[in-house]
Amino acid sequence: MPKLSAGDTAWMLASAALVMFMTPGLAFFYGGLVRAKNVLGTVMQSFVALGLVTVLWALVGYTLAFGPDKGGLIGGLKYAGLSGVGANPSVYAPTVPATTYMVFQLMFAIITPALIAGAFAERMKFSGYLVFIGLWSIVVYAPVAHWVWGGGFLGTAGLGAIDFAGGSVVHANAGAAALATALYLGKRRGYGSSALAPHNVPLVLLGAGILWFGWFGFNAGSALAANALASSAFVNTQLGAAAAMLAWMIAERLRVGRATTVGAATGAVAGLATITPASGYVQPWGALLIGAAAGFVCFAAVLGRARLDYDDSLDVVGVHMVGGVLGVVLTGAFASLAINAAGAAASVAQVGRQAVLALVTVAFSFAMTLLLLKITDVTVGLRVSAEAEGEGLDLSQHGEVGYRLADVPEEVPEPSPVTQPPR
Repeated sequence: MPKLSAGDTAWMLASAALVMFMTPGLAFFYGGLVRAKNVLGTVMQSFVALGLVTVLWALVGYTLAFGPDKGGLIGGLKYAGLSGVGANPSVYAPTVPATTYMVFQLMFAIITPALIAGAFAERMKFSGYLVFIGLWSIVVYAPVAHWVWGGGFLGTAGLGAIDFAGGSVVHANAGAAALATALYLGKRRGYGSSALAPHNVPLVLLGAGILWFGWFGFNAGSALAANALASSAFVNTQLGAAAAMLAWMIAERLRVGRATTVGAATGAVAGLATITPASGYVQPWGALLIGAAAGFVCFAAVLGRARLDYDDSLDVVGVHMVGGVLGVVLTGAFASLAINAAGAAASVAQVGRQAVLALVTVAFSFAMTLLLLKITDVTVGLRVSAEAEGEGLDLSQHGEVGYRLADVPEEVPEPSPVTQPPR
């Protein structure tokens, strides 16, 4: 039996905590990008995923993704309700307990459906959101995770495609679902005719900074050990994000005459999404090239959204779907066995395998998301009413407001002697 490593276990638990922190970071990032009347509704969509997806993952999600392979398509029910997931070494990470690997993968399962929310920000019912992401995490996320990481037909046990930390499983998957959702729900009221600008840019930067910080656990933790591969993935994560941010700023400067704060934050996130599948397979110079490509290509994709005339509120498609697909394909062009002997060597054939991985992920996610949206719509409903959308999600869905900066109480009573502090 493989021997458990205290160092590897500590690193994996720390990485799981870093990835968990990304979801509140995403909440801030998305929350700052919407209008003030929708900040709580948007933040809540990320935050509630921490609760809902955790329970579903424990019940069925983990076993569908990482249970014993059934025909290359899905995992068996051996680990339903986390039965048998204990202190023994994980099948997938033999130097850490199975519970450690399970909780690390849980954090990926949480943030992926939360990413989709940026595409339909400011117009989905909270009840519909809960039903939709609950179904999506089981019907879409778990199978794709199994295909790539759980012994399914797309990963190293089948097709031979590689994805170190989730370019296909997380980003292309969520991005394709985002496109389907934006098309299904239609545009926000006032789209194209009213200002729908971010209400709190410092909040956007705070969220982007937290995402960047947490991404080191996302990518370097996917080495599944505290070793040289984790260090390489950590460095490549930084290089990819930095190169993408600078490339986005250059593109923005050339296109609109200035480099914006929101653009710099978005460029960094695009770089992080794009380097994710390659982070544990490429040399540092490859990470710089992939990051630079992400900045320019994702910027062009975001511009293309206006030309294609669909309302992806926070550019999930341009950043995560395009970035994820780009990263998955470029992994095949830059992968090096000197970095990861368990990976693949760069070749035309490997680029082809990577392209198949990206195409299958996007097609499956897009089609299944449309089906789940229809099911949710006819059961609990998806889009808020025109009146609720005008009022804002904060009040209409949660009965709260994000800011009370101008509220002054009508009467401030004198404190009673009982409540006054002693002399």
